[in-house]
Amino acid sequence: MEFLFILLPVFGIFAIGFIGQKTLKFDIPNLSKLTLYLMSPFLAFNTFYTNPLTMDYFYLAIYIFVLCLSLILLVSIISFLLGYNVQDRCALILASAFMNNGNYGTPVVLLVFGADGLDIAVVLMVLQQLAMSTIGIYFAAKGSKDANGMKTVMTRVVRMPIAYGALLGLILQLLHIPLPSALMTCVKLVGDAAIPTIMIVLGMQLAVISFRRIELDKVGIALVLKLLIAPFIAFGLTLILPVDEMTKQIMILLAAMPTAANTTLMAVQFDTKPDLVSSTTFISTVLSIITLPIVLYFLHPVF
Repeated sequence: MEFLFILLPVFGIFAIGFIGQKTLKFDIPNLSKLTLYLMSPFLAFNTFYTNPLTMDYFYLAIYIFVLCLSLILLVSIISFLLGYNVQDRCALILASAFMNNGNYGTPVVLLVFGADGLDIAVVLMVLQQLAMSTIGIYFAAKGSKDANGMKTVMTRVVRMPIAYGALLGLILQLLHIPLPSALMTCVKLVGDAAIPTIMIVLGMQLAVISFRRIELDKVGIALVLKLLIAPFIAFGLTLILPVDEMTKQIMILLAAMPTAANTTLMAVQFDTKPDLVSSTTFISTVLSIITLPIVLYFLHPVF
């Protein structure tokens, strides 16, 4: 029951965006641009500035990036075998390779593992943010309908300010440079506002999807990769990386999380098949009500 209470706010915020779009007809691309370019850099800065850098980052960074790149490789192989074009491949990568370990995964870890588990979940959330603001942006830009070669793609990646916010926060942390409390309050307010805004935009995107146009075969592939294959890859990584048992379980649990809502923003901003990405995000979130309890059931006997 507690697990369902965690999900209620998530679906409630989706519903706000859905109803708002149906009744008021917002300009979704501009709202997406607002969140990506103006609000998310503050979220990235605050995350990297306030979370101390430790040796755990190294092993967990290996986990995040190997998991992400493994899923990208699987999508690339499947896309080649099925003859998908670049846009299909990039949309599938956005829908499959990045998990929602922030507003969804972190509360679940806190519920299951307590405060000690929360510290690990926060580190993984920070690293996932870095992966999405670099690798995710690259594939979103590459899958754009008007992407004209690698130069155009890299120009768009370089112009995206999220990674710069994260880098600045990390540098200031490592140099132990204190910032005025009034400034940090401003940064935190804008950064915290980014999370519900991202979810509202996803709800808006769901409101404009034509379900008759949803490519069920591609959505099905993304769901299998995200909810089934990803936890098995994570399990393989736990056998290699020298981390404690609780960290191993958290790594597997977070790998089983649904698709990150941020990927819908990227797909909308670059027009990388947003219907495919947003529908996968929503369906994977709904299905996780069934799949996550199963993962939790099997985690304890594994170790």
